[in-house]
Amino acid sequence: MGFRPSGTRVYASAAKYPCAPAILGVLLAGALTVPTPVAQAAQHPWAPPPMNSCGEIGFDPLNREPDPNAPPPPPLPQLPPQIDIPVPVPEITPVPVPDPPPDNTRIDPEPLPTDPCRNPCPDIRDTPKPPDPATDPDPKGAPDTGSRSGSGSGSSSGSAAIRLPRIEIRPEIEPIPIPVPGGEVPEPQPAPPPVVHPAEPGTLTAAIAPPLVESVALVGQVTGHGSANRTDMRWQVDGTDLGIIWETKPGEVAVAFGDTFGDGWTSGGVGGPDWRSNVLGYSTDRDLSDGLTIDTMVQDSRCHATELLSSRKIKNWETTTIPTSGFAIGQRQFMSYMSVNHWGRIPGLWSTNYGGLAYSDDNGRTWVKDQYARWDNVFGLGRFQVAAMVPQGDYVYMFGTPNGRVGVIGLARVPKTEVLNKSAYQYWVGGTWAPAAENQATPLVVGIASELSVRFDSGTEQWQMVYLDSARGAIVMRTAASPQGAWTDGVALVSTDDYPKAYGGFIHPWSTSEDLYFTISAWDSYNVYLMHAKLDPPH
Repeated sequence: MGFRPSGTRVYASAAKYPCAPAILGVLLAGALTVPTPVAQAAQHPWAPPPMNSCGEIGFDPLNREPDPNAPPPPPLPQLPPQIDIPVPVPEITPVPVPDPPPDNTRIDPEPLPTDPCRNPCPDIRDTPKPPDPATDPDPKGAPDTGSRSGSGSGSSSGSAAIRLPRIEIRPEIEPIPIPVPGGEVPEPQPAPPPVVHPAEPGTLTAAIAPPLVESVALVGQVTGHGSANRTDMRWQVDGTDLGIIWETKPGEVAVAFGDTFGDGWTSGGVGGPDWRSNVLGYSTDRDLSDGLTIDTMVQDSRCHATELLSSRKIKNWETTTIPTSGFAIGQRQFMSYMSVNHWGRIPGLWSTNYGGLAYSDDNGRTWVKDQYARWDNVFGLGRFQVAAMVPQGDYVYMFGTPNGRVGVIGLARVPKTEVLNKSAYQYWVGGTWAPAAENQATPLVVGIASELSVRFDSGTEQWQMVYLDSARGAIVMRTAASPQGAWTDGVALVSTDDYPKAYGGFIHPWSTSEDLYFTISAWDSYNVYLMHAKLDPPH
């Protein structure tokens, strides 16, 4: 989960922002949230599918020409055989409140086998053996070579009857959540004292020259079947997305993933067995030129990555909880996340309940959702629902967008010692750091943005920002000398012409001003990939 451009779990509920008329938001929702059609792009030459060192075939997110040696696909029918019309069917859904306590069952996993092709838990999950032709001469899944009527082959006299598609009404359950008394009410967390930092004037720094992007290349597949990490066999991570990375301590980074599915998940869609709203891995891999190695994941049982931030998994109440960024202050880890009310039908739109902060005092094994560090999405107008948070100097800077992909970027800051105290935040409003002004935050740049990722480069003392620009159909990068800008124009890193189902763009913290490593997700294969941009910074 996470953020997705298209597919079954597309997004609904218009995201609004105060700097544009409502009609503009509607037009953007309909016209700008769908990636550039593949038909308009020149395809890359065909290449064999990637394969890891164990001979397992992975996924290639690049827009390629079809295999020239494959038989031609059957011609598409002029009309589909059936048209499904979904009809919402309201269904009362009791929701016990309060939320059940999180399941903090954890294990200390055994080290991975030295042989990367040996499965660590063959009793739980093992590589399927190929069928034996002697005992199964016609295994299931063999191509159907029989003739098909209406295949379109041969000549046509024009006298054939036109088959009209069959119309089917498909009932679709639309939950109407009703809260009902549940278990014991947990002890409330201590409330932080109200703190209002007075407004302080700020200045825009001078615009800097943008770096030249010399090249951008796919390094490798990070997750899923056929990846070097073999996350399906090691941690039951078959399909997942995001790959949000932050440094937990010197020499180690955490990698947070969104909605995750396990054994039985099939490529081409989201959903399936063993659904976890989020999982977390760790890496000590310093050489990213050959890929991102995941050393281990937080597990609740052998070879099973656990869900960290629980969700109710009830549409129109709380469908899921999705990480949006992570950072460390001392020994404590923080993770910003969004509580998703529901995904919608329109690509690029979804509705959140709130954006929040969680923290961990055991290096990410267990997490606490802070009850007070929450930005409620009142009337769908919340400006900081999807946040990217970066500590630098005495402050933590919070870059935020509304729910969905048609919002603008706002900025806030808070002293590091008060990061869980919402009242201590100041928002960048017209050249002033103003308290209690989240919905008045001045847009940092012109245009819409989503899936923000921000990094401070200590070598150049400049800021790097990467995000999905749906209007442009690209994942872009901007740089600035200060978090409030002025930011450079967006430079395209990844085009949806080349990677038609791409979204995300989460920076690896060990990048430099010359080598930018970042992760992207692909909707159709629903897995995570590492990218490398070679930059020529201005001198």
